[in-house]
Amino acid sequence: MTSRTDSDVTLIGLGLMGTALAGALLGEGHRTTVWNRTAAKAEELVTQGALLADSVECALQASPVVVTCVSDYASLQQVLTPVADRLGGRVLVNLSSGDSEQAREMARWSEDRGAAYLDGAIMAVPPTIGTAAAVILLSGPETAFTMHQSIFDALGTTAYLGEDHGLSALYDVAGMSMMWGVLNAWLQGVALLSTAGVDAASYTPFAAQLAQETVGWLAGYADQVDRGTYPPDDATLDTHAGGMTHLIEESERLGVNAELPRLFKALVDRAIAVAQGGRSYPVLIEQLAQPHATSR
Repeated sequence: MTSRTDSDVTLIGLGLMGTALAGALLGEGHRTTVWNRTAAKAEELVTQGALLADSVECALQASPVVVTCVSDYASLQQVLTPVADRLGGRVLVNLSSGDSEQAREMARWSEDRGAAYLDGAIMAVPPTIGTAAAVILLSGPETAFTMHQSIFDALGTTAYLGEDHGLSALYDVAGMSMMWGVLNAWLQGVALLSTAGVDAASYTPFAAQLAQETVGWLAGYADQVDRGTYPPDDATLDTHAGGMTHLIEESERLGVNAELPRLFKALVDRAIAVAQGGRSYPVLIEQLAQPHATSR
């Protein structure tokens, strides 16, 4: 059987996210082939103009660019391994979830079979796909990204991160750390204010203002981290430690869980123990960048 290119892009995996991706591609006028283990999931997309492949092999043959959106890397290997000989000459774009080492291993596997490989992460929920609110992270060979950027831009706001295939996965988990950090801190505040009868809706505008002001500090703090110098231009770590002690004590007095502020304080205490109490808050990167010390 000879390889044919009948469409611009193939989308493999039609869960909620995969279906949204295919819909966005069709909406931007890209001739799109789709495949899913359960073919019935493609019916609505076919009415929108998608071409339904009757096998993974046909799906790979249909397009020069193959976008995959399955549950994880193991599932991706299960789908592609039986038809790996059909990957040659194609650009494989994996938008499945995983870690940076899995991404680099998948890149090696794909390149050994003649495919250019881009690893990606979707920083969005399905309803936002195809809009500027959906951020799509991609890493891998720049030539593959540039050549097919119009396809990727149809999915949302595309950010190319560099040649290292693992960067998208690293940005993904770093972004989730930021998200959970903000949400957990907000919930801690909600719990505290609730003891005085203040509801979450009343507290939230104040919390959002503080979050926005804190974001404004990041560029200056990033410069400190990158230079490895931590002048206490705003406050010392010792000052922060005093505030954290107050937060812990207030939480415990009001019967609110204090595990989160105690975690913050434990990091600060470790830094102070190595004579960094007179430096600024970003010096904590030296604690976070090493494995947690275990007691013996």
